[in-house]
Amino acid sequence: MHRKLRLASHVLAALIAAPAAAQDNADAGKRLFRACQGCHTLAAERHMTGPSLAGLFGRRAGSLESFKRYSPAMRQSGLVWDAGTLDKFLADPQAVIGGNWMTFPGIADAEERAKLIAYLRTASAAAQPARPLLPSLKALEPRFVVTAVRLCGDTYFVTTGDGAMKPFWEFNLRFKTNSTSEGPLPDKPAILRAGMMGDRATIVFSAPGEISRFIEVKCG
Repeated sequence: MHRKLRLASHVLAALIAAPAAAQDNADAGKRLFRACQGCHTLAAERHMTGPSLAGLFGRRAGSLESFKRYSPAMRQSGLVWDAGTLDKFLADPQAVIGGNWMTFPGIADAEERAKLIAYLRTASAAAQPARPLLPSLKALEPRFVVTAVRLCGDTYFVTTGDGAMKPFWEFNLRFKTNSTSEGPLPDKPAILRAGMMGDRATIVFSAPGEISRFIEVKCG
């Protein structure tokens, strides 16, 4: 009788511990995924540097038509994502698909890979809200809207909607584009501070063609 009671108590303890262990693994996997969030989202069709991981399991590598930045090696790999292929790839991406453009070096710890894969299996299958990746650049205060850019020698002179003009050394001013729904309106590029001292900035245009149209090469 005592032996049966001890066995029953062990079984009960195991049943109680199992959900807690599963939750711990899920929490650990979610924490590990934070390292991936700089390049990937779990929202369908919401891409960053890397493709969305929504619906990852069972998908052929390099097959999302809406993502244009796959390497030829990834597109031609023929790999289908499941727990096994993900484990090998996350351990050493270049060893599995040589020449792919992913800069991630891999996760050496097998237990950490297992926890991350377990989290991805659940999270990638669930519908995630497609939250904006960046603050909207469409409704900005005039001081953040560029009205003119003039280049003289090695200096850009940037005029904004509030009438202010500021010079930037050419190496300290970056030009970018954002064609998404969060990007600026056509012909209303946004200027964003990019340095602690205010001597560096980024001008974001809605399309590449605007860049050359906006820059006037003129001194005086």
